[in-house]
Amino acid sequence: MKSISAVIRVKPGQEETMRSALLEVAAHVRASEPDTVGFFVSQDPADPALFTTYERFADEAAMARHNASPAVARFFAIAKPILAAEVVLVTADELFAK
Repeated sequence: MKSISAVIRVKPGQEETMRSALLEVAAHVRASEPDTVGFFVSQDPADPALFTTYERFADEAAMARHNASPAVARFFAIAKPILAAEVVLVTADELFAK
């Protein structure tokens, strides 16, 4: 199982734009990506400009399909101008899941 964790910080006032963009990707995943095993989006209630995602893929090919999808391309087009910092990405091999 492959996974991606992302930590995303947006500029003040851009929280709703990021929230909507992430949920748009989530809707695409739900409708079109059967080999994306899990796609979790979180927003820090104490710091609403901070978002995290945790993405689980059946294999490397599923991860590559997700990353090459039009939904992800749209997300980055929206996200890049509103980011307050570089996105922290960790791509890993999952060792355990419950």
